[in-house]
Amino acid sequence: MKKISFVTLSLITSFAAHSSFLSVVSPDGKLVVDFDKTSDGGVSYAVSYNGKTILDPSPLGFVANEGNFADSLTVVGHDVTKVERSYSLNGSKKKDVNYQANEMRLNLKNNQNNPFAIVFRVSDNDIAFRYELPRLNENATGSIIIEKEITGFDFPENTTVFLTPQSDAMIGWKRTKPSYEEDYQFDTPMSQKSKFGHGYTFPGLFRIGDDGWVLVSETGVDCRYCASRLSDVQDNGLYTVEFPMPEENNGNGTSAPAFALPGFTPWRTITVGDNLAPIVETTIPWDNVTPRYTTANTYNYGKGTWSWIVWQDGSINIEDQKKFIDLAAAMGYKYTLIDNWWDTNIGKEGIENLVEYARSKGVELFLWYSSSGYWNDIVQGPINKMDSPISRKNEMRWMKSLGIKGIKVDFFGGDKQETMRLYEDILSDADDHGLMVIFHGCTIPRGWEMMYPNYVGSEAVLASENLIFNQSYCDDEARNAALHPFCRNTIGNMEFGGCFMNRRLAKGNKKGHIRRTTDGHELATTVLFQNPIQNFALTPENLLPESEGGAPVISMDFLRRVPTTWDDTKFIDGYPGKYVVLARQNNGKWYIAGTNAESQTKKLSLDLSRFINANSTVSIIYDDKKTREPKKTNLKIKDATKVPVEILPMGGFVIEVE
Repeated sequence: MKKISFVTLSLITSFAAHSSFLSVVSPDGKLVVDFDKTSDGGVSYAVSYNGKTILDPSPLGFVANEGNFADSLTVVGHDVTKVERSYSLNGSKKKDVNYQANEMRLNLKNNQNNPFAIVFRVSDNDIAFRYELPRLNENATGSIIIEKEITGFDFPENTTVFLTPQSDAMIGWKRTKPSYEEDYQFDTPMSQKSKFGHGYTFPGLFRIGDDGWVLVSETGVDCRYCASRLSDVQDNGLYTVEFPMPEENNGNGTSAPAFALPGFTPWRTITVGDNLAPIVETTIPWDNVTPRYTTANTYNYGKGTWSWIVWQDGSINIEDQKKFIDLAAAMGYKYTLIDNWWDTNIGKEGIENLVEYARSKGVELFLWYSSSGYWNDIVQGPINKMDSPISRKNEMRWMKSLGIKGIKVDFFGGDKQETMRLYEDILSDADDHGLMVIFHGCTIPRGWEMMYPNYVGSEAVLASENLIFNQSYCDDEARNAALHPFCRNTIGNMEFGGCFMNRRLAKGNKKGHIRRTTDGHELATTVLFQNPIQNFALTPENLLPESEGGAPVISMDFLRRVPTTWDDTKFIDGYPGKYVVLARQNNGKWYIAGTNAESQTKKLSLDLSRFINANSTVSIIYDDKKTREPKKTNLKIKDATKVPVEILPMGGFVIEVE
């Protein structure tokens, strides 16, 4: 981290003359938040961008055990500051970030004279806001329970949505839901209710007709609060913040969060743009959060192999794991992930032998664990190791003694404060033992890439395993892949585990579900999907000669050299669920990737002048029109502002710019 400064403005230049009683404006003057008083004595906010309405007046406030902080409020005053922060972020979409925002702190008190503040930070395309509470008085309680948030987002009538519903609690595989693995609504009217009647998980993507795009989420959630979600839409386009359902995690833990005073709620975030670039490129999940602890460890990111995703449970044995370690070595990958049942099928002594074997090949290991056992019916082991501090630390000491590099922890099934504490406890203890952490069957990250130095990524999406389980997900793979860069992956690392080279998704490549996408599409997702450790869905048969059913040499060579960490990310073109073209930079080299989910070939003329010089030559991998097999050629660039690219249906391409 480089610097953080909070500078008081000598002139209140961030405020403008509006009909509202108070306004705060972004540094470039385009994004405006207006505050007004409501008929019941509360405070609302509205958002506009370039003079166009983005959010209608939306409610603010909360109800707590210490009183009502939503209506009958008195405005005590306000403070205006300029926030400037420069920081480095490893393992996400952008390495070096310079954040500038205008902050408005609205000081209030409720009808019991209890003080609190609403803090808004407005940068050029992003809004972050939260509630801050002092200790109410020296004789009052030192803690508070937030029983309900009134916080809302009221969208104009012409808004369409890209949302995924929150599921019922305690359903699905071994009663492990909710796990953020439901189907999305694509560009549907707001009037369509959520599938389960519990609203929607963050993030939510909204299109305001032709006036702009909005991404809504939250960040800074740790053990001091629960994770939240959006309600079902109410009258006139209003969504409100909802707390977890009481039934989550088998009823363990409260739905209402509590914290010590002074304290604060997480940041709610709103990203706004008249195009999709600010949505894809936003850094608001990390702009206002700081590390929860420092680390003495150095964590190395990279690629890995993973037998379970194609060869499934039957591959969790020493012989097959050695094959995937050999595959990692042949590809030049750093890691192999050993999935569930290793405690039964391999055992700790077998793991010790595999560590030695892997290290002789230049490969290190990750191990899978269940998060618990008492809030679901999971039988895949190891279970009951990560939820208890004693067993967790004993297990981690053993892993540290072997030099295990990381863990993948699965099956959380809830968003309560108790569960947020478990995530944080696992991360903190793992860092003490030099372990990186991947979460699976879990909630989305909420600023965790910055908050926890050993955090790698979270699934929290309909990921690659669903292609194995159901042909319909293979049929729909391209559409989902064309959504994630605009929604789920833009707010945090996404542990997808994809990039299949098998045509049939089963051991041997001769049975199982049929992959509909081209190799060009699969290769493009290695750039489009961002996670600093990518456990790809490769199998040993992919190394066979093409004449014997192996993957094309073009594809495998690219998978050897594609990086997993990025210094910068730029949106080029696309529409959620239809097609997407992004550019990511690593160590000065740009990778430009695109996919097409539509039924017709997509013919694009791309402005790549930010990445390619005129009269230069770049390499491109694309899909042959007749065979749909990958081809690689050099592309001579005459006009970098008009580079022609064709993407086949369910196809893709990758351009590498030296």
